[in-house]
Amino acid sequence: MLSTVLIIDKRKELSTKYKKSIEDEQTSAIIARNLKDAIHEIQASEPDMIIVSDSIEENLTDFCEKIRALTYDTRPTIIALSKSADSSDRISVLECGADDFLSEPVNIDEFKTRVKAHLRRDIESSLDTKTLLPNQKYVKKGLKRVLNSEHKHAVLLLGIENLEDYKSVYSELAGDKLIQTLVAIAKSTLDSNDFLGQLDEKNFVIITNPYSAEKMAAFLTFAFDTVAPKFYSQQDVKRGYMLMKGDREAGMRADFVSILIGGILDNYELITTVDGLLERLYSIKKIAKIPNGSNYAIDRVKLAGGNSVIEPSASQSIFIKESDSALSLLLRTTLELQGYDVVDSIDLESSIQPGILILDSEDDLSGLNLCRELKGRLNFVNTKIIMTTTVHDKAAILDAGADLYLPKPYEISDLIRWVEYFIE
Repeated sequence: MLSTVLIIDKRKELSTKYKKSIEDEQTSAIIARNLKDAIHEIQASEPDMIIVSDSIEENLTDFCEKIRALTYDTRPTIIALSKSADSSDRISVLECGADDFLSEPVNIDEFKTRVKAHLRRDIESSLDTKTLLPNQKYVKKGLKRVLNSEHKHAVLLLGIENLEDYKSVYSELAGDKLIQTLVAIAKSTLDSNDFLGQLDEKNFVIITNPYSAEKMAAFLTFAFDTVAPKFYSQQDVKRGYMLMKGDREAGMRADFVSILIGGILDNYELITTVDGLLERLYSIKKIAKIPNGSNYAIDRVKLAGGNSVIEPSASQSIFIKESDSALSLLLRTTLELQGYDVVDSIDLESSIQPGILILDSEDDLSGLNLCRELKGRLNFVNTKIIMTTTVHDKAAILDAGADLYLPKPYEISDLIRWVEYFIE
């Protein structure tokens, strides 16, 4: 459901007639008989439109003023219905917060058309200009309705990884095309009752039913990785990664763009706020991260798997392996003076590894074997490797898995800047 309409009307037959006339696949309607019920529904579902009739016990003008004060932050469209056709009543109601006024009896076709026109204008003013998807305001409204709904819903958070690196290599325009392609793929998986909205440039939310959510996530990751090679040059596809450009990034390796999906299947017992729901979705999405390619993770209902998923993590410590003892001491001292924690050794089996490894490739490039071994371990997936070398074979070093190729001799200040970049 994209839009929710609240009808405040004491009359059972007419309010039911209004409700049936405007409900469809994209619009749901709720009826409240008094101010108390109306306030509850406003807080629970944040309706996009409020239709209020003068059948209520309170004065219509005062009522519109109260509703506008209660909804100043969400700013729904308010349509007033009245048996009066007097222009002074119409003006008074409009001045007190109503956006439109209809005199009863109304033509039901005109009523439906006016409602749809107001909803359409509200939605169109809130679409992202690049993707034409509902923006963060609508996404958060939708999530709030999920938390307060009696029906079962699943929520998927879809995020694009490495988008900034892709844009720096291939341009902003290419990045926009990539996002639009992903949105087109996502739209192809939706049915008429599903919702797709955009939180920010690289995060999207899908609200669907719990029975198709996992199949949807599996298709999205498969479909995106299938078309992804079309986004890169043949040289990058053959190499298996992007090579950053520019004076600062030259020699830096960047992984291809991928998507991660975190989902919840109708398991919201301990979640009370939209921010809490988003925080949980981001946490689940983070678990889905793998070294290469797209992936998804789903929080299933009433399933427990203690210690069955180990999330690789990295600390902000730094490990240095440098054959030149004088340079090693200089690096350690400089980094410690900068406030970094430099460790003496690493435990290859530990789930928590240093955030950065500064490795000397050695003159014979034997250090590349260590780099390959570490990059092949799941517990090093979040660790960045800076490879320093006197042998200027950038392709071999990056192919071994290094995140940055730094030829010797180099300026210590340059190394510090890269350390700051990777830690951030």
